Parts: sequence; C-alpha cells; structure tokens
Amino acid sequence: MHTRGKIHLINTNVILRYLLDDHPENSPRAVQFMTEISKSRKKAKIPDVVVLECIYVMEKFYKIPRQTIADRLNRILGFSGIANANKTVLINALMTYQSRSINFVDCLLSAYSGPGKVIVSFDRDF
Repeated sequence: MHTRGKIHLINTNVILRYLLDDHPENSPRAVQFMTEISKSRKKAKIPDVVVLECIYVMEKFYKIPRQTIADRLNRILGFSGIANANKTVLINALMTYQSRSINFVDCLLSAYSGPGKVIVSFDRDF
C-alpha cells in the first residue's frame, strides 16, 4: 500500500513495542516503522490519549520511573516525522510530569492552560 503523503496515527501498542522491545514479532516491526518516522520518511501524529496510555502502562505495569518515561516519550516526539500541532504542549506536559508527582492528565491540562484558559479541578495540585 502506498502511504506517501499520509499522516499515520500511532497506537499505544506500537510505541510500547518500540520502547520496550519485548515482543519477538511486533517489536522489530515497531522499530522499523518508528525509524521511518524518525528519518521523516513517513509522517505521524501521536494523539494525547496515546501518550497518556503509554505513560499509564509503563508506570503501572512495567514500573518504569517517571524520568525514564518522560525521556523516552520526549525523544519520540522529537522525531522529525512527528507532525503533531500540539507537540510543544505534550513536551511541556512531559516536563511537568517528570518533575512533579501529579498525574499526566493534570500535567496536560496545565500545559494547555494560559491566558484566557482556566483549569477547573478539585485536585489540590493546581
């Protein structure tokens, strides 16, 4: 199938197989695909919800430290083929996530906030 010019929406399982290298069949396929993205041979977007799910799985299931999770996801967001319009927001949210002990949704809301945008929450983190 010809995919030139298309934007690929990357699912959580592809990112996890790429980062964790834990599946004999799917991990090499994920590495190949993500290498194409890193070299801008393909364009892709990573939805916020996918970043959130990656964090949840790596933190809760694999017990990976926040700093490592944030570093790995930031590296992927830096790939030249990642075409997210909100890439800066995601990177800022990951920076907050690695430096504070609040959940990623709150970090994301904080990164989206600004002049004219007020966070409404019962959480004391804000």
